[in-house]
Amino acid sequence: MAQLIVIGGGITGVTSAYALARQGHGVTLVEQHRYAGMETSHANGGQLSASNAETWTHPSTLLKGIKWMLKADAPLLVNPKPSWHKLSWFAEFAASIPKYRDNTIATARLAIAAREHLFGWAEAEGIAFDLKQQGILHIYRDKAGFDHAANVSKLLAEGGLPRRAVTPEEMRAIEPTLAGQYHGGFYTESDSTGDIHKFTYGLSQACERRGARLLTGRAVSRVQSTGTTARVTLADGEVLTGDAVVVCAGVHSRAIGAQLGDRLNVYPVKGYSITVMLNDEASQAAAPQVSLLDDETKLVTSRLGADRFRVAGTAEFNGFNRDIRADRIKPLVDWVNQCFPGVSTRRVEPWAGLRPMMPDMMPRVGPGRRPNVFYNTGHGHLGWTLSAITAHQLAGHVAQWDRLRTAGVDARPVLA
Repeated sequence: MAQLIVIGGGITGVTSAYALARQGHGVTLVEQHRYAGMETSHANGGQLSASNAETWTHPSTLLKGIKWMLKADAPLLVNPKPSWHKLSWFAEFAASIPKYRDNTIATARLAIAAREHLFGWAEAEGIAFDLKQQGILHIYRDKAGFDHAANVSKLLAEGGLPRRAVTPEEMRAIEPTLAGQYHGGFYTESDSTGDIHKFTYGLSQACERRGARLLTGRAVSRVQSTGTTARVTLADGEVLTGDAVVVCAGVHSRAIGAQLGDRLNVYPVKGYSITVMLNDEASQAAAPQVSLLDDETKLVTSRLGADRFRVAGTAEFNGFNRDIRADRIKPLVDWVNQCFPGVSTRRVEPWAGLRPMMPDMMPRVGPGRRPNVFYNTGHGHLGWTLSAITAHQLAGHVAQWDRLRTAGVDARPVLA
């Protein structure tokens, strides 16, 4: 078996390390923070949502982006200051619009396949992560949004995911605490929610139990490959060597890939969340149990145990800026006050994270130009939903390379 260095301790890095350790490989996982799951995998919306598989590469997204460009509280916000990275990303995004249908169907299939692995790993390792399997309800205030969702449902069905249209009365029966007037909704019973940080950290501990070495609080400064040996230099000067390197570095994957001769046009798309602390019985009773997705405001929710309610969403194209802006947090708090007026928002914890997004909204999984370089990154807004299946796919690529390497065959990948 091979000695592998996995870069990145977010959800994709940890699931990759776990899948590889299960195969029997020697794994060293390098994470710059003290614990796994401390950046984009720390406080996301919490959804495991095959029903959110629709890619953003729809023509309407560009129109909305232009419309909202100068509106500070818009669901989609683009900093108009140009950069080559941003311009090239949007050019490739536009070029991917013809693939909207195929990529949405493919993403739905991936999301469904991921469930078996993720739930199986959690059960095998005894990971408690506030899992709630009560489905996800998509809500729509007007006929136009509902009709678009009906078309999306047809694509999801082609990907193997059933979801059903529900009337406003049925919506109230599914989630009685939801206030407001709605045209209708779509309900996916098979979707679920949970705490991504609890899952990621718990699985990182499972990696250690399976023999993986975790180097936390250690930043990477340089990555090299000869094709047969991988070399990772840490910021403190220590050098790690292995048979191969796996890049799962989220928004940092683009820079690391460039060191290895690979182009990954990953852009950091900032999302925000609030965790509402349900400190009194009235708030606990007034907060929803069923996860929601409000398509108009681009917000998602999850109930995390008895005393936490997570609301997350929005997309901000502003480079590597990690500032938590009050004008971007306020719409989330206002949304809770509007839709769940019985919930106290006196204590709210704001958060922001950078989603690693590819222009076509599809994750980059598999080999790089050098035979011993692999990637599992670029999952965008569906990192947790897709992580288990892409880790499984990655392990398949590594296994094939290792078989060829052991047999003395040139393991250089065939590049598309």
